[in-house]
Amino acid sequence: MAGSLSKSSLFSGLRFHSQKGEPGLHLPRRGYHIELGAREKALLEEDPALKKFKSYKNTVKRVSKVGDALTVIVVAACSYEIYAVAATRREQRQP
Repeated sequence: MAGSLSKSSLFSGLRFHSQKGEPGLHLPRRGYHIELGAREKALLEEDPALKKFKSYKNTVKRVSKVGDALTVIVVAACSYEIYAVAATRREQRQP
């Protein structure tokens, strides 16, 4: 008997029971555009107290490029140092 129940029949039964509830409790799967309330609009407005902490795109790009350049320089220096140590050891082994 348990083998005759399929997943689709179980899920359709669950859907049927969930649709019996009050219409206000049923949420659609796809979201609809809802106009923002006064509180949401106030939260999205620009705050003058936070203006001094705002980062500008050009400054962020410049700092990012400097960071990338420093990373490349450090990796190159570490690679050279490893190569120099390996070459020194190789010379010491071969008299």
